[in-house]
Amino acid sequence: MDLFEQAHQERLARSAPLAARMRPRTLDEYVGQPHIVGAGRLLRRAIEADQLASVIFYGPPGTGKTTLARVIANTTRAHFIALNAVLAGVKDIREAIEEAQQRARQHGQRTILFVDEVHRFNKAQQDALLPWVENGTVIFVGATTENPYFEVNKALVSRSRIFQLVPLTQDDLRAIVGQALNDRERGYGALAVTVDDDALAHLVDVANGDARAVLNALELAVETTGAGPSPAPANRHITLAIAEESIQRRAVLYDKEGDYHFDTISAFIKSLRGSDPDAALYWMAKMVYAGEAPRFLLRRMLIFAGEDVGMADPNAIQVVAACAQAFEQVGLPEGRFHLATAALYLATARKSNTAFAFFDALEQVRQEADSGVPNHLKDGSRDHEGFGHGEGYLYPHAYRDHWVAQQYLPTSLQGKVFYQPSDQGYEAGIRGEVARRREAQLAAMLDAEEPRGEVLTHSPDDPARARWLQRTLSGAGERLGQLRDRVCDAAQLRGHSLVLDLKAASGLLAWEVVRRTPEGGVYALARSRRDAEALRQLADRLPPIERPHILEGTLEELPLVLHSQGAGLRFDAIVGYNALLDEPDKGAASRLLAQLLAPAGILSLAERVPRRSQRVSALVDSQLLDPDLLRRWQAAEETIYADASDPLVNWDVEELLAALHAAGLSAAGEGHVDVNDQPVTPATLARWFTPARSGRPAYTDRLADWLNPAEIAQIAQICERQLSGQTVRWQSYTLYVKARRVR
Repeated sequence: MDLFEQAHQERLARSAPLAARMRPRTLDEYVGQPHIVGAGRLLRRAIEADQLASVIFYGPPGTGKTTLARVIANTTRAHFIALNAVLAGVKDIREAIEEAQQRARQHGQRTILFVDEVHRFNKAQQDALLPWVENGTVIFVGATTENPYFEVNKALVSRSRIFQLVPLTQDDLRAIVGQALNDRERGYGALAVTVDDDALAHLVDVANGDARAVLNALELAVETTGAGPSPAPANRHITLAIAEESIQRRAVLYDKEGDYHFDTISAFIKSLRGSDPDAALYWMAKMVYAGEAPRFLLRRMLIFAGEDVGMADPNAIQVVAACAQAFEQVGLPEGRFHLATAALYLATARKSNTAFAFFDALEQVRQEADSGVPNHLKDGSRDHEGFGHGEGYLYPHAYRDHWVAQQYLPTSLQGKVFYQPSDQGYEAGIRGEVARRREAQLAAMLDAEEPRGEVLTHSPDDPARARWLQRTLSGAGERLGQLRDRVCDAAQLRGHSLVLDLKAASGLLAWEVVRRTPEGGVYALARSRRDAEALRQLADRLPPIERPHILEGTLEELPLVLHSQGAGLRFDAIVGYNALLDEPDKGAASRLLAQLLAPAGILSLAERVPRRSQRVSALVDSQLLDPDLLRRWQAAEETIYADASDPLVNWDVEELLAALHAAGLSAAGEGHVDVNDQPVTPATLARWFTPARSGRPAYTDRLADWLNPAEIAQIAQICERQLSGQTVRWQSYTLYVKARRVR
């Protein structure tokens, strides 16, 4: 680039719109989208480590898709090529591929190919790009406002991670405005601009989550304040009146040919179906405000009147049709009254979808061989005498109530039912009559001379049930799998969630969380060096960027361990299995977890409650023991679970939930009793009745506080005679806890 070209580029940069000048250059300047670029998230780690794989950014305008690509360009050591799908063609793609191949051969440098508005590429253009993404010649980064699952080549989608960007929050927009006002080089820091609170609130509110919209409005407000023949003042004061002049119409996310169109009309129809007139009016107003054709809305409401209201209120079609005709005569803006009337009628009408019976009939026609029209229903005007067509037909108007029982369905379909009246509105009144007439017709058909097929139906075997019968998991493995799924389901994990496993141990929860959060981040706390090494060995099988962060330490040490990983981590979900079981101070542990949760984060735990576990004394035949010895044995067992100094047993459900509530968490618990087959081996008996040399007291040590050695020996002998080599029903109790932050 020569000096003249460089000067030209600098002039262009200075004269660019504020939104272009203020485009963030680093992740630290980037505002919003914490679910994908927040601390610990996969995408942030990939960008910072320069290990990006092919990605597609999908979201509304002004949410930072192109900006994120530019941040990648400023961060990566790879060569960065940018194309705009509106302007680029196959020739441009080929040139970019040739450049990427040349750089790989000559310099060993990777190439990132960014395609903005990738949904604008036609199939041929996307197909031209696919092989080079597949073989790694380029790392593909796409940006689109349209749903990539609909608008982008499926093969390209399958080879890319998709990150959905959402509209920015009002706090995000305020931060962006603050950046622009304070930046002396690219923004208005040198002008000493003052923006009133109500003016800023208006700019942020009307921008509706679009960073570009709020910056464009700010630019217009600043640049026009003091505009005129005299020089503009150095200090510019933006009032509410100026802000209202700068942005008057809310930016509504709606595209009549794209994803927002289909999502919004879907919300409208579902609100009608759900009988919510307020929501129906809101979604319809959003579409009308954005310029949707009212005729389209009326067509959809006509369909709805037949599909979802149907026979529950046959007048619905007439009302909507009348509103459509009135709209054609009146037009806009007064025609909105007729749109509203149609929507309100449908939303408040009784609902029935029994018209779907027609599609059942269509499917029956497709599947069944044609058995012909019954003879008495055939047209007899031409060949009654020759073939007897129409013979035996009973004319309903000649009978009482203008109805008579006779065969109308083909012979092969006698007894087949398509239409089942609902218990809503008009249909509720005809339901009984329809059933009564069907019964009469079936009775009449039994006396008919023509043979008829079977009326009974048969359902095939349920494959899911067959798989259940053929399961190969052991009982223990199945129970742990159910526990794992229950904990993870309660945590409401999403693909981008940042999750902490409080007690990884074998990785029961950690690996499932890794599977469920491919674009998020997983931190697994191992309480021992052995557990940490085992988890790291398993993690080595994953690509480096996708591995969970293996932490080592106690729960008390967790804040310091996390600080070494990166300051300010707050988790969308914290999961654990027996994570608080033996914590000596469950109140302190609860407060720590509350601090680590994000504002909307969820704590999901499965905690075994030893106090409610199986008692050995309940496994033997009590008739073989002296009643006094049995009573003292049972009392001795209960003291094991009443030891206030033992954190493993000195708590129950109520104490744990109270500790979580006191820590500012809204917690609910659900207990589950497990009764499992447990083998009692000689090793089991030895563990029970051999005194401990150190550490926690053994079972027999606890009994010794109440019983003498001879009595303990007698109990051991009874257990050996009755239980050794046997499988007993062992009861345990698991508390499932789900908690959220409330302050």
